[in-house]
Amino acid sequence: MNEPMITTERVFSIFSELNKIPRPSHHEERVADYLCQFAERLNLSYERDNENCVVIRKPASKGYEAHEPIVLLNHMDMVCVGMSDPLNDPIEAYIENGWMRARGTSLGADNGIGLSMALAVLEDDRIKHPALEVITTTNEEDGMSGASQLRKDFLKGRKVINLDSEDYDTITTGAAGACLQFHRIPMKRESAPEDKRWYRIRIDGGLGGHSGVDINKGRCSAVIPAKRYLDIANKTDGIDIANIEIGEANASIASKGEMIVGLGPESSVENEKKVLHELNEWLREAFGDTDPNIVCSIEACEKQDTTIPTDVISALLSSLDEVPNGVVKMSEAMPGTVETSNNVGRISTAEDHIFVSTHTRSFIDDDMAALSKQIADTFKSQGATSEVVMSAPAWQENQQSPFLQLVSNTFLDVLGWRPRMVAMHFVLEAGFFVQHYPGIQIASIGPRIVEPHSTSERVELSTIEDIWIVLIELLKRW
Repeated sequence: MNEPMITTERVFSIFSELNKIPRPSHHEERVADYLCQFAERLNLSYERDNENCVVIRKPASKGYEAHEPIVLLNHMDMVCVGMSDPLNDPIEAYIENGWMRARGTSLGADNGIGLSMALAVLEDDRIKHPALEVITTTNEEDGMSGASQLRKDFLKGRKVINLDSEDYDTITTGAAGACLQFHRIPMKRESAPEDKRWYRIRIDGGLGGHSGVDINKGRCSAVIPAKRYLDIANKTDGIDIANIEIGEANASIASKGEMIVGLGPESSVENEKKVLHELNEWLREAFGDTDPNIVCSIEACEKQDTTIPTDVISALLSSLDEVPNGVVKMSEAMPGTVETSNNVGRISTAEDHIFVSTHTRSFIDDDMAALSKQIADTFKSQGATSEVVMSAPAWQENQQSPFLQLVSNTFLDVLGWRPRMVAMHFVLEAGFFVQHYPGIQIASIGPRIVEPHSTSERVELSTIEDIWIVLIELLKRW
């Protein structure tokens, strides 16, 4: 079999260009501009909708005009972890021992590498292919509003290669549904007593990770030690809570957080250090093998003017007592696969409410809906309001379809091995595409990306090379 006429060199240079453009969810305007300018430079037709989703169309190669068109699907946003200012902080990528990583932040390989591949295909006329539609959606990581709002005529093709998979040796043929909810516990802040000494309780060092694929790995969400500490503090006279900030992204397992507490004359910082020492001992015992570096600490901080009422803290803790945080049920039909889960992604304090986000996932749509309602009812019982930000259906392909068998056979012929076909416990936009475009079929492939949605995110370079070769051959065969 002939080697592809283009290497991955351009894939990596496009990825470098993308990583110079801030692209957190809800703020994809600049990367959408980049995509439109990319199409204009190549004299290709394109459309941009009201959600900033962009589709670029390229005519078929000579001799491929009569073949069914192919869609390449990616999303343009990323989860920005480790960035104090995601709209301006740069991503500094580097290569180490065959992997690409970023210094102190998430890398954006999810889904920047797949998008870079699709754009490289558009750019090189030596790659043989049917008519192409390269569609890039917005807000995939935090609500999927881009995919959910697509016009019915935005896409013509019905065979889709989604380049948003993170498991190199698999073809993802199904994904869990998901429901993202925002809950707000109302409050009226109280004036802080003058005699308080103020301290910042820090939780740091957690592995964090993707709240779908990493949910069964025994990671310690920072929500867990935060709740244990707040349970103690809320029952202790002389301790006030001024602020709570846990987690960085709604779609991630919280890796860090902080709480600002006020100690009165009758309270002792030595006692708080003892409480945290005992909490750290418990963390080492409970999570020493799976999340060994998560730790709690205390330091003096600036004076606070207001505090959170104790009844509001109690309402938060009562809600968290009832809301699951982790695996809810394993699948009987797919051994070793999580069927249903829930993750408390973020807890933060606003002027007039405490905010909590929950991300519920399941392969069973009815179970997802039931658990989501149960969570909303729990918060409602404590006086909170709940808002469904995103509800995406589960998705499952027929693994015996000619389309999926073609993808599988291409792996075998090009790389010498046949990938597993799997359903994954993360949500993909495929469910919305199946709703919008009857008859559509989707295969999701991609390089090996480890620890997405975290500062440990990394992508294995050799797997990018392999998926690139598979993609080129697959386009030619179709």
